[in-house]
Amino acid sequence: MTPRPSLTRTLIRWMSGGCLLAMPLLSLAEAQGEVLDQAEAQTPPNIIVILADDLGYGDISSFGSQTIDTPRIDEMAEQGMKFPQFYAAAPVCTPSRAGLLTGRYSARMGIEHVFMYDAHDGMDPAEITIPEQLKRAGYDTGMVGKWHLGHLDRYMPWNQGFDEFYGVPFSNDMANFFFYENQEIIHEPIDQRYLTRRYTEKALDYIERHANAPFFLYLAHSMPHVPLYVSPEFEGKSEGGLYGDVVQAALPDTSLYRKGAGLYRAPCQRAFLSLPCPQHAARAALRFPGV
Repeated sequence: MTPRPSLTRTLIRWMSGGCLLAMPLLSLAEAQGEVLDQAEAQTPPNIIVILADDLGYGDISSFGSQTIDTPRIDEMAEQGMKFPQFYAAAPVCTPSRAGLLTGRYSARMGIEHVFMYDAHDGMDPAEITIPEQLKRAGYDTGMVGKWHLGHLDRYMPWNQGFDEFYGVPFSNDMANFFFYENQEIIHEPIDQRYLTRRYTEKALDYIERHANAPFFLYLAHSMPHVPLYVSPEFEGKSEGGLYGDVVQAALPDTSLYRKGAGLYRAPCQRAFLSLPCPQHAARAALRFPGV
């Protein structure tokens, strides 16, 4: 039987290989690992991972974008930690997510391609995932958004360490695209203009319901993967066109971290460790037509 790594070792390996920046609302010394062992024995932080599908490394202003405005993300970068040598596990959806949730190279799991809507493939439930490790440490675990690691029941989030799941099984350009409320499928067409808002509302609800217990929330936005949709309130707000509008709608600047909302209104008694990250490099054709 493969020994399970310690929680600290697992989180360090996962964070250093999976996210662009970390904003801990605990001391920077703790975030840098100087007292992680002591912190484990004390009150554990709530952890939020925000994954944006097809978001590129340079598509937020703190990493070079001149057309997409992300001031709250920039503040996180200034006050927290940046990982400028970020490397995704793979350039496409399924293997990239497998690597993020396990800390393993996806090829070692036999996952080297995107699972289609009619595929019988899935990530082996025997793989050790971050939520499974955190549950062993007393965490509640929830996921909101795009899963894409197998749509058959045995591969779905509730069999991979998540207590709650609100989201979709695969990409927004695939057939049979329906929303799940835990294990129940909502057989209604999804108006993708409001999909980002739907995810955000579910994430805020999860945060508020679990405010006083340690929790792990994985928020995986479907966009800016194409096709692109944005609600009317964000349309035309970015100098980066529709792509920029979608990014600004999906990232914490306009959702979880907005003043007066989200984490600011949650009556949490614990610190937060927040980790926004892209899934992989953005599609070149979105920004460089004809490439």
